[in-house]
Amino acid sequence: MFEGELLEHRVVIWDKKAFDELQESGFGKVVEDRLELSLVEVMFLIEKKKLKVRAEDKKKGMKKKDFYDYAMKNERNFHARFIVYSDLRERGFLVKTGLKFGCDFRVYARGVKIKKGPKQAFEHTKWVVHAIPEEFTCSFPELSRAVRLAQNIRTEMIWAIVDSDSCVTYYGIKRLTL
Repeated sequence: MFEGELLEHRVVIWDKKAFDELQESGFGKVVEDRLELSLVEVMFLIEKKKLKVRAEDKKKGMKKKDFYDYAMKNERNFHARFIVYSDLRERGFLVKTGLKFGCDFRVYARGVKIKKGPKQAFEHTKWVVHAIPEEFTCSFPELSRAVRLAQNIRTEMIWAIVDSDSCVTYYGIKRLTL
């Protein structure tokens, strides 16, 4: 089991062995001499019993429920995002943050490893995903912007709807030109 430290809405992994193993599995973002994990990644790893988290000011680890409550309070739409992230990871996809593309996640095909520099076609983002609760509403212009953004980066927009039972339904949305 790895150990991480909660620092301002992310968890930092300092141990080099843990850092390398987690990064190899597609978790986190390298920042200088550490690996930073998002709250959804951390919750997923806690559920899998692979990570123990301690708060910066505490010596002992946080309980799963305490971490979940912290994440719910500090991250918008955490529950839906966590359910979708977990579902995609369980299906074998590599899932990374999608903030720079205006969505929750970027999803890569099974077996793809993230790498810098030139990529082959199959190594690019396969989908950009919005994780939303079933009561979410948006306007058609909002939906159109999301689809056009996905199209501009040559990927498909997926809306992942999380219902009250925490089940996910995926909808692919495309712009058709006739």
